[in-house]
Amino acid sequence: MYAHIARNVCSGGRVCTFLSPNTHMPLWILRSTAVEGQYRMVEQHQHCFVRHMNCTANKRTALRNAFPVLDLPLQPIHQHVYEANLHNSKACHNKYMELSEKVAKGGGENAIARHTQRNKKLLVKDRLRLLLDDEDFLELSHFAGLGLPYGDIPSAGCLTGVGKINGLWCVVIANDATVKGGTAYPITVKKQLRAQEVAIQNRLPCVYLIDSGGAFLPLQSEIFPDKNQGGRTFYNEAIMSAMKIPQVSVVCGSCTAGGAYIPTMAEETVMVHRIGTMFLGGPPLVKAATGEEVTPEDLGGARLHAEVSGCVDHFAWEEKEAFVCARNIISTLNFTLPEEEDEEKMRRRKDEEKPLYSSDELLGLAPRSYTYSLDVKMVISRLTDGSRFQEFKASFGTTLITGFAKIHGHLVGIVANNGELSYQSALKGSHFVQLCDQRDVPLLFLQNTAPSAALTLSPTQGEMNSNRLKAQGSMMSAVACASVPKITVVIGGCHGADSYAMCGRSFDPNFLFLWPNARVSLTAAGHIGPLLPSDSEQEERKNTENDLNRMIEEESSAFFSSGRLWDDGVILPQDTRRVLRDCLNIIKQQQYQLSTEKLQSALLRI
Repeated sequence: MYAHIARNVCSGGRVCTFLSPNTHMPLWILRSTAVEGQYRMVEQHQHCFVRHMNCTANKRTALRNAFPVLDLPLQPIHQHVYEANLHNSKACHNKYMELSEKVAKGGGENAIARHTQRNKKLLVKDRLRLLLDDEDFLELSHFAGLGLPYGDIPSAGCLTGVGKINGLWCVVIANDATVKGGTAYPITVKKQLRAQEVAIQNRLPCVYLIDSGGAFLPLQSEIFPDKNQGGRTFYNEAIMSAMKIPQVSVVCGSCTAGGAYIPTMAEETVMVHRIGTMFLGGPPLVKAATGEEVTPEDLGGARLHAEVSGCVDHFAWEEKEAFVCARNIISTLNFTLPEEEDEEKMRRRKDEEKPLYSSDELLGLAPRSYTYSLDVKMVISRLTDGSRFQEFKASFGTTLITGFAKIHGHLVGIVANNGELSYQSALKGSHFVQLCDQRDVPLLFLQNTAPSAALTLSPTQGEMNSNRLKAQGSMMSAVACASVPKITVVIGGCHGADSYAMCGRSFDPNFLFLWPNARVSLTAAGHIGPLLPSDSEQEERKNTENDLNRMIEEESSAFFSSGRLWDDGVILPQDTRRVLRDCLNIIKQQQYQLSTEKLQSALLRI
């Protein structure tokens, strides 16, 4: 009888027991002293069973991929569109490489020489090589900070991303002191907050490499006062600690003013001798206030904070020792990772997973404009394992493609634009998103929305647009309320309300990336005319339309968007499958953390 006992919680918060119908007791009874001993025996049995299941979970295999194959090779009829797209993709690739070279130079040759020779510090990329397991690093928002009103800030003055430390995916936030001396600009703060958000959404340990000169004072009004500005960094640290998301900081440079709170609020902190300093006000401020001259080392050096103040937990003589210490700290985290596959099995699985078509063909499938879009199933067939795809509602709402596929062994639900988001396709999208949420299947959105909203030119069309509006609202609700992880890749246009239903930035996807050809704007250039007031003079209207089209053409570029951190980075089409693999692996890691319940308040340091 007791093997059928289970627990539940009544509406009043009381713990109850459930007995199977073959017993002679009531269906629901309050837990009593009489059954306490029996219940404990059952609970112990269940605990042993769960522990056994946890031990064998890593040995389980997923259901075999028996989805139909999308056999969609390039046809002669596609050739002219493919060639035009390919030519545009090459131009976008050249722009991508040009900006990448600019970002790689950081603050310039003089700043790099001063950083490495005079200050005896490692460059941020060298620090990452010492910290991470290998070169497999998913960098976020690579082009952030370029083309801003207050000038170019390469990589927003800090490098953020997700990499492996001792086999564990961790978010890394590393200041680049060669860029404006590590000074924090508004875009720097925004980038750091986004990295913390990625850590919170995916329950990833977070490592801070601190080498910062504090806020850029001329722009203090855009850094200090508002909710999602500088102070939010410290709020997030406290919340992450309460959520049992580990945080480690390495002070490998200046840590001044507000930046000094980051290491003191982290769970463990390492500080490097001589090059690491931490204080609210540096020696110049001390001299101005008291007239006393003091060295940075005496005021806030590693030895002082390790031996006197207790603000740091680990003292390191040099940077290499500090990063070894940081790696050792990560080893103490309560994660149990699955066993790694042997090389032969891994090679065989990779061969089975390869799409039927080369990922290089995606360059010709990336639309130069909406009118140059080919069937999105051709894109899907070059991303999924074995080019297999189980389509959902294939004959209904055909301008939205939905279905299941696997990417590097991870099951995903794919939602992809294949035309305007009509009434039928929005209903279909809403149904499929809820289905994936029901089954706990991550969602992948491939976004290429229509360049402008549908016009209402007749009563019949007005009725159709009203129905479409309601259906799109339902899809937005489904996407917003879906609790499963969501990844969005903008492969073409990201315009208007359709982009919300396709999990745009404001709908909080776990990751959002753009292809270099992508366009992000309220409406596409060349489609602004019908939105202008009709009562103005024709010449004035034409001039206004031309000005707006020029502005939208410039501001809708993928690089303009990424420079302002409206996304998590621009990725090359041929790299999409690899990036999706990393994202899905990162999302999956949280299930390996053994202790995630909030049992106590945030960690308090001395």
